[in-house]
Amino acid sequence: MELTGTITMAHGSGGEDSSILMRHIFGKRFANPTLDRLEDAAVLPPHNGQFSFVPSPLVVSTDSFVVTPMEFAGGDIGKLAVCGTVNDVLMMGGVPTYLTCGFILEEGLGLATIDRVAASMARAAKAAGVTIVAGDTKVIGRGGADAATGAGMFINTTGIGFLRESIASGEASAPGATGARAGDAVLVSGTLGDHHACILSARLGIENGITSDCAALNDVAGALYETGLGVHVHAMRDVTRGGLATVMNEIAEASVVTIELDENSIPVTGEVRAFCGIMGLDPLYMGNEGKMIAIVRGEDAEHALATMRRTEHGKGARIIGRVVGQGESAVIVKTRIGGTRKVSALRDEGLPRIC
Repeated sequence: MELTGTITMAHGSGGEDSSILMRHIFGKRFANPTLDRLEDAAVLPPHNGQFSFVPSPLVVSTDSFVVTPMEFAGGDIGKLAVCGTVNDVLMMGGVPTYLTCGFILEEGLGLATIDRVAASMARAAKAAGVTIVAGDTKVIGRGGADAATGAGMFINTTGIGFLRESIASGEASAPGATGARAGDAVLVSGTLGDHHACILSARLGIENGITSDCAALNDVAGALYETGLGVHVHAMRDVTRGGLATVMNEIAEASVVTIELDENSIPVTGEVRAFCGIMGLDPLYMGNEGKMIAIVRGEDAEHALATMRRTEHGKGARIIGRVVGQGESAVIVKTRIGGTRKVSALRDEGLPRIC
């Protein structure tokens, strides 16, 4: 592929434009068997027989957060940084344990704001069961971080955890984007679009009751791997930038399967649905920061659903679709009026600076 043009905001959307960076630049230049899987976190094998003291393979993920506004209903950039990174480790079957954080602070940012964010970050880390063990701080001149909204802050975090013992021992299957199989069921842990609608409302000065769903999903992901549960989890993914449609397309492409979603079963709150109607948005493409999908063996679907609903962050779980075919990559939605439509990954910009 010939590389032309320059970076646009669309390259940060998590959709098709982002894949140009992932596949044709970073993926090509940094290619190795671990990175080539293009997952949100990496399961690291022992290196040349070293680290035999490690009880289970390491799971590592890194992420950067540039959300605008920094503080919003239901969270802030600090809570978001913890939850987003913890969730990426969880989705690969890891148990998050440690976190590093790097702060880029713009000249003029209030110390009280930094303290609030740090306190929020500490609370989120404690709730998620992770310890912040290393960090770094850099200060840049005015206009270097957030020229549009005033003095700003960026945070980079790296999450480190251990692969669940049941997966490492072979007792349970390892989740991954290539794991979906014909006959599998698709479950979502709750309502879609809350974070996206919250951030956009804040930017536009729209007053409503929409709150970000920002949360660490330890309880939901962990419940699916309870000892003796018997649920065969083939894939998990948190539904962030690009929304449900993009996540489903990524899994369909990696597993070479056709996924059919039922629009009537996809949960969206009434307030978010009304907001979407006013703004012309599709909940399928809206980002979340506290929701995940699980693709499980078809016969385990009801058991998995009941298990997710017993958790705090999975009370609104639904079965929203099935893997209906193998050998062709596609995502199809059965519409409310009985028709079908094919949905692709997010194209163009979407909402920038959402996380």
